[in-house]
Amino acid sequence: MKVQRRKGRKITGFAAALLCVCLVGCGAEAAPSYTKQGMEAVAALDYEKAITLFQTAEENGEDERLLYRGMGLAYLGKTDYESAVSYLEAALRLGNGRVEDLDFDINYYLATAYYKNGQMQEAVRAYDAILGLRPGETDAYYLRGCVKLAEGNFEAAQADFDTAVGQDPKNYDRMIRIYMVLEEYGYKEAGQIYLQNAMKENEKSISDYDMGRICYYMGDFDNAKNFLERLKTTTDYGAALYLGRTYEALGDYNYAASIYAGYTEFDQTKAEIYNQLGLCRMQLGEYQTALDAFQTAMNIEGNDMMQTLKFNEIITYEYMGDFKTAAALMNNYLRSYPDDGTAKREYEFLQTR
Repeated sequence: MKVQRRKGRKITGFAAALLCVCLVGCGAEAAPSYTKQGMEAVAALDYEKAITLFQTAEENGEDERLLYRGMGLAYLGKTDYESAVSYLEAALRLGNGRVEDLDFDINYYLATAYYKNGQMQEAVRAYDAILGLRPGETDAYYLRGCVKLAEGNFEAAQADFDTAVGQDPKNYDRMIRIYMVLEEYGYKEAGQIYLQNAMKENEKSISDYDMGRICYYMGDFDNAKNFLERLKTTTDYGAALYLGRTYEALGDYNYAASIYAGYTEFDQTKAEIYNQLGLCRMQLGEYQTALDAFQTAMNIEGNDMMQTLKFNEIITYEYMGDFKTAAALMNNYLRSYPDDGTAKREYEFLQTR
């Protein structure tokens, strides 16, 4: 049994980045009533309701391009990638011949759907189409590199990552994502080069926060502590998150928990802080307080890590010996996330208890 930080499949960093484009992006603001309500349901992760609303929008003759885009996003959320591809392709075909912002928006989502559906070459071509018209789209280089890496083409992936870094050399978030995806695929040393170069080339301008978290990912936890402890972890979300993680990496879960708990006294809206607090409590054998932390995070409106939190809640019930509740929750979980292989194996275990 293994609790999760963010959902830990093979493409952790990549999968998160693929969905970074705003769910209510280009064109959604102008959508008629049912389409707009459908997009609101997508943002609330209520995909079944969203699909029903989009179907009503179609019956009412609303803008097909926008509602098909919405259907594509809803089916992406449901992990029905084949349907997502169909609707997003249909939305793309409904263009008026002039390339607009909405075309790029749809192409990004379509590339995601292709990738998740195992259509790697189609995903690459979608990013090619974006870059053919907008060579300055740095995210497209990064995401295309991730797809190429998944295909096993390290050299081509590295070339795209180099271009992305060259276009935006102080975007440390993206550099960290590059490191993480390279580490996932067994190229940790190559990933660390990006972090080392970031520290070296921006030594005079980089903040203590960015230096601290880069040190954290480099495994240099002593220096990570030194940089992050200069910040106010009781009020600085990023500092609290990474200093806590640093102490977790050093095995001091009690102190890490105190950092997270201290931050929650200031701000009760950060699900990731509560998740980390719950993980620490789990490590300390304090299962009820761990459960409280996960459930508190689940009640934070609009949090973007519900899947991770639900999984961790289930595992906590297992550790508490409440297998009946864990099994019932896992059954519901798999209805929402049917492609989670780890959860399927865990459910098989629960059914034997």
